[in-house]
Amino acid sequence: MSSELKISAGQHSDRGRKEVNQDFHGLCVPAQPLLDSKGIAIALADGIGSSAVSDVASQAAVGGFLEDYYCTSEAWTVKTSAERVLAAVNSWLHAQTQQSQGRYDKDRGYVCTFSALVLKSATAHLFHVGDARIFRVSSHGLEQLTTDHRIWVAPGQSHLGRALGVGPRVEIDYQALQVEVGDVFVLATDGVHEYVEAEFVAGAIAAALAVPGVDLDTAAREIVAEAARCGSPDNLTVQIIRVDALPERGANEIQQQLAGLQLPPLLEPRMDFDGYRIVKELHGSSRSHVYLAVDNASGGKVALKIPSIDLRGDPAYIERFMLEEWVARRIDNAHVLKPCAPARKRNYLYVASEFIDGQSLAQWMIDNPAPALETVRGIVEQIARGLLAFHRMEMLHQDLRPANILIDATGTVKIIDFASARVAGLAETAPPGAEEDILGTAQYTAPEYFLGEGGSPRSDLFSLGVIAYQMLTGRLPYGAEVAKARSRAAQRRLRYDSALGDKREIPAWVDEALRRALQPEPARRYGELSEFLHDLRHPNSEFLSRTRAPLLERNPLAFWKSLCLVLAVLLVLALLRH
Repeated sequence: MSSELKISAGQHSDRGRKEVNQDFHGLCVPAQPLLDSKGIAIALADGIGSSAVSDVASQAAVGGFLEDYYCTSEAWTVKTSAERVLAAVNSWLHAQTQQSQGRYDKDRGYVCTFSALVLKSATAHLFHVGDARIFRVSSHGLEQLTTDHRIWVAPGQSHLGRALGVGPRVEIDYQALQVEVGDVFVLATDGVHEYVEAEFVAGAIAAALAVPGVDLDTAAREIVAEAARCGSPDNLTVQIIRVDALPERGANEIQQQLAGLQLPPLLEPRMDFDGYRIVKELHGSSRSHVYLAVDNASGGKVALKIPSIDLRGDPAYIERFMLEEWVARRIDNAHVLKPCAPARKRNYLYVASEFIDGQSLAQWMIDNPAPALETVRGIVEQIARGLLAFHRMEMLHQDLRPANILIDATGTVKIIDFASARVAGLAETAPPGAEEDILGTAQYTAPEYFLGEGGSPRSDLFSLGVIAYQMLTGRLPYGAEVAKARSRAAQRRLRYDSALGDKREIPAWVDEALRRALQPEPARRYGELSEFLHDLRHPNSEFLSRTRAPLLERNPLAFWKSLCLVLAVLLVLALLRH
């Protein structure tokens, strides 16, 4: 293992017997921090021979992928980033065909195959559509990793079943493989892999790797030349990638930032600290300390958050502390706390963010014990808009609770504290078992976390449902029972405490919306936040037609007590008769 991912590469392409080379290939090895956050991308496209513009399609596909992939959010997984870029590339190619003379003939349009390999951390991500191939060199020769999307209509006659640009949407094959130092991958168009024996390819690569300096370009040229000697009538392209070094699992931009920062002292009012003047402490807990400060350069107010004194010896805690700023810089939403742009070199470990002149939702609920339903709806909708900003970036907040929600003097709601967030793009490079701990607050944490399962947007939805229920009733929907239910059987025994039992006038259909959002089983909750918000404002016909649940389902204890009372009365009556 090393601190960086490193590869050796060899590539060669030739038009062969054709007048135009309709193949296109390329690779990108970015500088840090993109090397860690996005990885190395290799791509290959092959145009169809019946189209005079397929070379344009191939170049647009490879060029567009290699450029746009690195413009996607570092928070996204490789799969999400690549698939969204390829969907855009496919739409552009199809639109070009629709505007050209090939509109009614896909064999003359902007169509090409596409295969790509993205190496990130210790994982190879494969994307494929068409009949080019991706192989891994093994001790037995070549292991084919992709499936040809070719339909055979007669012996020797076939056509592509799938390719970029054929339709407005395209299905891309995807798989992820763990890699080791020394692994070798080969990407080849059909003009090569249909005419060159696997033994020749493996032998040419082995011979090149045996020479000091690792000249894989020579191996690529030899393989292309062999395809031409064997009678290939097509364009000829080969890419060879060897993994030379892998980064340590979990090494990323956040850890790099930590390396150059000192742990700060406890701050005091009127203290000068790293270009700020401390005014007062806003909040202190076992997890962090937050201060109001004034920037000496601009005079603006900021909130400074420093790590807890007690947890500074915990590397995982410190990394999660820095995650808060990393997340904040990638979300731009009116309902998510904004970080302060760095105006100078930082010397200490802290987070500087906008100062919110207001109060936490926890304090707001104490001051407003019986809020109007419309007020609750407004707060829930603002929180949901902030959560949606997380979910669009493939992030989960995972610690949504009243103390982590601020309301300013204008009534604007903002989500704060992102140290427990799950970022999909970072999680895919984390070491095994790195996310086993429950990071949220037990009363608001979704039941699936207590089973050791990963979260989803529906987990944040559950937490939002708890908050909405608490604002309306002043209590929790399952009391303290969710954290105790550590098995599926125990979770099936959880009983939702209807909000209708409260003295407040809450419509039955609002209670049903809360019940669905708070289902212990994630699949039974709303699939989207927008559905929950809609049902909080508009009576769902399904809820209106539903009859009141039987007493056994609503309150099993009351049911059995009632039954026992009836049986006791009947027994007494029977004894009196005798």
